[in-house]
Amino acid sequence: MKVLFIEPPKEFWFLMGEYMPPPLGILELAAYLESKNNWEIEVVDSQAEKFDWNKLETLIAYSNPDVVVSSALATCNTYTVLRTLELAKKVDLDIKTVVGGQHFTALAHESLQKYPEIDFIVRGEGEITLYELIQCLEQNESPIKVDGISFRHGNEIIHNPSRPLINNLDDLPLPGYHFVGEHMNKYHFEMMAGSNAGYALVEASRGCDYKCTFCSQWKYWGCRWRTKSPERIVDEMEHLYQEYDTSYLWLTDDNLGLGKSTDAICDEIINRGLSEDIMWFVQARSDSIIKNQKILPKMRKSGNFWVMAGLERHDDHTLKSYHKGIKSHDSKLSMDLLKKNDIFAQATLIAGDRKDSHESIEKLGEFVNQVDPDLAIFMILTPFPGTELFEIARKNGWLEDLNWSNYDMVHAVMPTEHLSRFEVQEELYQCYRSYYGSMKRRITGMFSRNQFKRKTYRYMASQGLLQSLRDLY
Repeated sequence: MKVLFIEPPKEFWFLMGEYMPPPLGILELAAYLESKNNWEIEVVDSQAEKFDWNKLETLIAYSNPDVVVSSALATCNTYTVLRTLELAKKVDLDIKTVVGGQHFTALAHESLQKYPEIDFIVRGEGEITLYELIQCLEQNESPIKVDGISFRHGNEIIHNPSRPLINNLDDLPLPGYHFVGEHMNKYHFEMMAGSNAGYALVEASRGCDYKCTFCSQWKYWGCRWRTKSPERIVDEMEHLYQEYDTSYLWLTDDNLGLGKSTDAICDEIINRGLSEDIMWFVQARSDSIIKNQKILPKMRKSGNFWVMAGLERHDDHTLKSYHKGIKSHDSKLSMDLLKKNDIFAQATLIAGDRKDSHESIEKLGEFVNQVDPDLAIFMILTPFPGTELFEIARKNGWLEDLNWSNYDMVHAVMPTEHLSRFEVQEELYQCYRSYYGSMKRRITGMFSRNQFKRKTYRYMASQGLLQSLRDLY
């Protein structure tokens, strides 16, 4: 039995600049299969290989797999995933195709109805489900008893019961970076770390305790937050640095939290002597930054140079409608605390709320100027499948664009009560223009004492990111 995991050719989100991360999701799955069986496993990263679709087709034919598993990626990459599975079927109709992730989990039924190139959808947490599915395929058995999958049986679509979550994430093996070992020096994040620092993703936890209406993470992970132990997390960080000289690490968690666990992670990094060798990036809530401000000096000492916080909005009633659980008045203090500790303070903001008007978005811009994060990323409110927002928008007929390629937080797919989609799009551009059009902010950024702010602003100036945004429309 041969299993081929594929990271397809795709375009990256240009607002983050030139970057290429390793394909963490399929590396985790590949490592789990490897730990359980002696199946032949191959991972192809089309980005690192610089494969176009023709080269990928040739690779699939040469590899001659029994099963093809595509990276799930984001909703905006849905058609990229489907094209990958189409190629596999074009090469050999007998190849079994598997996909998972948040988009296909949320839309499992209609995806199987609409896309014949999909044989199986792994819903939710994938390691054990994929392993049991491939066992069945190898033995030519029906997968009817494999929890967590959806598939066709004749003209019927079957949704097996959901699989319980893994209780102890420490039981999972380290991601299979050795499958892409020859490419590890190619993974980079130009804007954040420069071209010389190797770049990788580290998953410290899964899920979230909060239930934001625009987020699909908490529901996908079963409304639970589970974390790996600090020792296991730093084991992975140390492995990446020692084995692959990878020194810039993005902890991918939507909400790691800055409490006891993060405190212990910092201690572990410092005690192992890694704090001078690695840099790490994490996402955090504004209220958590304030509540746990005493830990910030230790975070900085342990190599944390960059924190991103979802401030989202200037108006508390909108934050409340999102079930965000934060207050807008916490925003400035959280950013100031990070900057005080020489930690680069990034904020994300949302435009295009259902109630938004020209005036409300103008107030959002004024709010961000007052909060003054080191970096502000504005995004359009996007109803991703699997979110409460998507169900509300679909029920009320707000969705004017069902082209999944445009579900990227940069394109408006629904209007507001006061603005057309085109006007929402224009407002997004104006948000960026208002914030980064300030000559004072640009000069201050390019000559900042904070190395990451200095590097980021010089990179943005060199790349003309504002014009790139404008050219999208």
